[in-house]
Amino acid sequence: MDRISPKVLAAIIGTVLAWSSAFVVIRAVLPVFSPGELAFLRQLVAVPLLAVWMIGQKWVWPTRREWLLIAVFGLTWFSTYIVALNTAEQTIDAGTASFVVNIGPLLIAIGAFVFLGEKLPRNLLAGALIALAGVGLIAWGTSSSDHVDLFGLLWALVATVTYAVGVLTQKPALARLSSNQVTLLGAAIALVPLFWWAPEAAAHLSTAPMDAIIGAAWLGAVPTALGFGLWGYALKRMPAGRLGVSTYVVPPLVIVESAILLGEWPHPIALAGGAIALVGVWWSRRS
Repeated sequence: MDRISPKVLAAIIGTVLAWSSAFVVIRAVLPVFSPGELAFLRQLVAVPLLAVWMIGQKWVWPTRREWLLIAVFGLTWFSTYIVALNTAEQTIDAGTASFVVNIGPLLIAIGAFVFLGEKLPRNLLAGALIALAGVGLIAWGTSSSDHVDLFGLLWALVATVTYAVGVLTQKPALARLSSNQVTLLGAAIALVPLFWWAPEAAAHLSTAPMDAIIGAAWLGAVPTALGFGLWGYALKRMPAGRLGVSTYVVPPLVIVESAILLGEWPHPIALAGGAIALVGVWWSRRS
């Protein structure tokens, strides 16, 4: 297995830390802003900051195919994923949401093999079945007390699929274009449909408590502008399937952060299911 350069390793660590905070902050801010409003505010903060990454870099005009890849990347990962995750966290805790979303590396590994020509891990099928059993336990645990939680789980699965699609369309766009340019364009395109929630977001900003406003700004600045910027840098320099492995540590970080900051833990059955799901993901990536 090729060694990871110190710069890429630093980018991966920064991405994981930034993304883990998103699950907790979303959960804390959602009582104030709706899922769509929060997604709009997050992107509104992120796009200008992502533009800063382009300072001093050469702009390369994308081809028609690259525009299509960037548009799909932006609309799936920056808009659909964020709205779906926000909706999921209305009814399921941050830890459970992070467990479900981190089934994404399995989908990325399969998609990278099918569409990008990357190597298919030998234990992928066994790992997928183990992870599927884990998701089943999560569904049982989150739906045992209220059917609304199962609704949240379904939205988390939507976020998982759109996360994988976003990675698989971002990777080929990085073949010729810089990671900063691809990330900026994807985020800018994603902001367009999110303007649907602009009037409601503006109305709620005038009455929102300061901590909620800071939370929305944090989501745009840290998990999005910083996190996606670092992710794009790493993705340009290593296979998509292999990079997805780095997100395995996000759920444990989210559980610790949500316990400390929000005082909430996943349902015990969901916690066990999440652990089994991560074992399945890990097993699928074994040499």
